[in-house]
Amino acid sequence: MTIVLGIESSCDETAAALVTDGRVILAQHIASQDEAHRPYGGVVPEIAARAHVEKLAPLIAATLADAGMTLDQVDAIAATAGPGLIGGVMVGLVTAKALAMASDKPLLAINHLEGHALSPRLADATLEYPYLLLLVSGGHCQILLVEGVGRYRRLATTIDDALGEAFDKTAKLLGLGYPGGPAVERLAREGDPKAVPLPRPLMGKPEPHFSFAGLKSAVMRAVVAMEPGENRASTPAQYAHAPQAAPYTRADIAASFQQAAIDCVIDRTARAIAVAGPVTALVAAGGVAANSAIRTALEALAAKHDLRFVAPPLPLCTDNAAMIAWAGIERLALGQSDPLDIAARPRWPLDADAPPVRGAGVKA
Repeated sequence: MTIVLGIESSCDETAAALVTDGRVILAQHIASQDEAHRPYGGVVPEIAARAHVEKLAPLIAATLADAGMTLDQVDAIAATAGPGLIGGVMVGLVTAKALAMASDKPLLAINHLEGHALSPRLADATLEYPYLLLLVSGGHCQILLVEGVGRYRRLATTIDDALGEAFDKTAKLLGLGYPGGPAVERLAREGDPKAVPLPRPLMGKPEPHFSFAGLKSAVMRAVVAMEPGENRASTPAQYAHAPQAAPYTRADIAASFQQAAIDCVIDRTARAIAVAGPVTALVAAGGVAANSAIRTALEALAAKHDLRFVAPPLPLCTDNAAMIAWAGIERLALGQSDPLDIAARPRWPLDADAPPVRGAGVKA
């Protein structure tokens, strides 16, 4: 049995996990930083990095203790080496290097996106390559053909903002606090998804790329037009005294935004299915894949195309160390490891050879 210690610190979750090649999570701990970042309405990189420094060593110790193991019983150390907030990535990677050196164990520097891409295989032993992956999170929105470990072909990307970022911005505009995605989903259940006319950027276009910047702007205009009595505290100051133009409620805006996002995702993913070629399944991963309405729509799309729909359990959708450990196990099985001088990377595309997308910025 192979056991890998995984470490994740790419954003605002500090995490450690022990995972076996038999797909068993022996122990894991995740320390959230939500309270530290909530006053700012988003992640502050310096605060995140300091929290990783404070929390990581105790988390690793607690994970080993829960499994009744010592570091000597671990076969390898895997840590996120990018992409992400570089301060946090460095904390996790340097810690992993020290542990690997001290214990004379292999080091596996894992691409955070590869962790998400392979996480469905941790939960589902029957998932075979190649599969079509919709990777949606706060920082990334891509569709990839996953052909094997380290073999990814990008079919689509966002030309501006990620879907998770759009959810967070909508939450901020509606005064829902941080983290925004789950709050928008909860409020959307109370609203009318047809109440607010919002755009569906790039729908119907031949290339399956995404765009959410225009949708965010439309949400801001809808917030300005909310009915009297609704909370507009997060609306920019220049719109604070704008005339009421329509009887929108916060719930209506949340529901309409979520439906517009779903329509875009389904249209774009359907186009990717058409150009991908034969695949074993449609897979969703990343934090936004935890949204139940999006999952339901994707499941229906997969059924329409006679495909399995696979998504990891909710705890494996958000940032976690189990997926990093599993990616390490997959790579270790192929005889791969990394030198101790490998560098942390703030940007690290899964498909480095993918052509640039017209109109896309550095996020793509």
